[in-house]
Amino acid sequence: MDEHRPSTVWSVSLCPRRDVDDPCAYRDHSRHARPYGTAAEAPAAPRTFELQSKLPRLPIPSLEETSQRYLRSLVPLLTPEEYRRSEAAVQEFIKPHGLGEELQHRLQQLEQTSPHSWLEDIWLNKAYLEWREPSMINVNWWAQFTDGPSGLFHPAPPRGEFTAFQIRRAASFTSGLLDINDQLNNQTYTVEMARDRPMCMHQYQCQFGGARIAEHPADRITTVYPALARHIVVLVRDQVFKVPVIAENGKRVPVQLLEKQLAAVVKMAREDDAQPPVGLLTAGHRDRWADARARLSSLSDSNRRTLDAIDTALFAICLDDRPASLNYDEAHKELFHGGNARNRWFDKPMQIIIANNGRGGVNGEHTPADAVTPGMFFEAILKAEPSRDPANVDTTAPLASPEHLTWTVDSSVRDAIGEAEKEAAKLIGGIDSVILHYQEYGYEYLKQARTSPDALVQMALQLAFYRQHGRPCPTYESASTRLFLHGRTETVRSCSVDSLAFTRGFDDPSVVAQEKRALLKRALDAHVAYMKAASSGKGVDRHLLGLRCQIRDADEQAHATLFTDPAYVASMSFELSTSNMSPGDYFWGGFGAVVKHGYGINYAIGRRHVKFSMSAWNESDATDVQAMRGQISRAMTDIGQLLQQQ
Repeated sequence: MDEHRPSTVWSVSLCPRRDVDDPCAYRDHSRHARPYGTAAEAPAAPRTFELQSKLPRLPIPSLEETSQRYLRSLVPLLTPEEYRRSEAAVQEFIKPHGLGEELQHRLQQLEQTSPHSWLEDIWLNKAYLEWREPSMINVNWWAQFTDGPSGLFHPAPPRGEFTAFQIRRAASFTSGLLDINDQLNNQTYTVEMARDRPMCMHQYQCQFGGARIAEHPADRITTVYPALARHIVVLVRDQVFKVPVIAENGKRVPVQLLEKQLAAVVKMAREDDAQPPVGLLTAGHRDRWADARARLSSLSDSNRRTLDAIDTALFAICLDDRPASLNYDEAHKELFHGGNARNRWFDKPMQIIIANNGRGGVNGEHTPADAVTPGMFFEAILKAEPSRDPANVDTTAPLASPEHLTWTVDSSVRDAIGEAEKEAAKLIGGIDSVILHYQEYGYEYLKQARTSPDALVQMALQLAFYRQHGRPCPTYESASTRLFLHGRTETVRSCSVDSLAFTRGFDDPSVVAQEKRALLKRALDAHVAYMKAASSGKGVDRHLLGLRCQIRDADEQAHATLFTDPAYVASMSFELSTSNMSPGDYFWGGFGAVVKHGYGINYAIGRRHVKFSMSAWNESDATDVQAMRGQISRAMTDIGQLLQQQ
């Protein structure tokens, strides 16, 4: 074995490396986790969840605030005549004693009776649990890890084999996640701060020991805190194993003992009779999976125990018997969907995936938390890789042997598995995704240029889309609302009057460089202002969702003129759905496009790079991820050169 550190297929490089304190850009996640093995040490004040009671509740904006911001967001997307119709629809909706005021009153009543936030249950249900299409690609996110300190196993092992190198990395990552879980359980994990304000830590209570459960008419999510399970589940060749990783006395064990557990699982997978690939059901339609899950539960006590072992496991580890590609364009697909949805359980908040050459990553179910939360874990673990034995290690404590979980199935379950496999194949074949590691400049250069890194990348995306399609489009960027109790996200509508003026003017030969910089500055300032408003609970989309959910009958729905206006649905058809997962030094990720004629774009802004992933559905003639990758690279370079000229 020797080290191999390949570069991605798409990698470009140019500008001087230079340095802005931008909360949307470079973040060192590793500072939030204490060194491993310190869970038993005296905790620093404040304790992890100590400040939760001091957090303000998510506000409900006024109808006037939201309507004005909403209308401004429509201007670049509509003709003057369309805008006048939308403006009239909004004014009718918010008029004194009108339906809008009644819905606002109901929303305020909901706020008074909600334990944590008026939005929390609405968002969980409407964004996730009521969704019936497959979670794989549509809901779940993925992240690619950097290769470990020893690189990759070289030469690449053949398909069908497992390696000790792979098992060592999986055991190291398992121990690292157990360290994080210890810190959360003991409340020694550092509270995240936004400058001097604490951020909500609730999502950290939802990562270990839970699962999404397929049911009718909507799924449910199980979370547990503290997460005291002593086992994980390991998937090998579609077989599922319950693997104890904490001793019966509650003590942690050496990493080497975890390696032995994983090696025992691989041996069992080779020698035991194969069980049906039930995990495929988690990749299919949620109603089919709900029916099959209920059927499995009715068939045997053994099935119920198996499902419970999976649902309550701290997390999942997937060991693949094939090497991940050295080309990130191909390697990330093992994390996105596995190529064929095999050897996965897409309902776990975290399933760590390790190929037999040691390349790794994660696929995460989105419902319980946003990707930045477990991203904190991964950053810390990867930075300290390989994991050391924990401080409370018991070198003499034995672990129970792994258990090969079994299934009792009938023809209806077998048929459901076959249908899920076909559906997964169609879904996987219908999505295209590529990677761009842009190395011309990153956070340091933009800081030196006194430019918001996040806003600049957003304007590069606007320019790239405009160049490729010749028009602006509805654009989504997620903003964090974790300054509020149980806050999650709000939408930043990145396409603005100012961004459109910038994209139109950039390639206009009659516009001189000085004016282009002025247009860019106005667009950047507008984006930063919207981001601040959204992060302060004064965005548009969550408030409008809350109002819409207060409609009680068809008559009210027919008279909700803001929502019946075609511009409302059109403005939420986000052809650019984007997310910032900076800094990307140790991992980067992606997700599926949210509309059939659009792109899903994730980016991570590092000190000297920006790492992009982009996805689009093949059925649309309007999208082309290969062309969009080129346009993004070109837009980043052109904007960087414009900044250099000042």
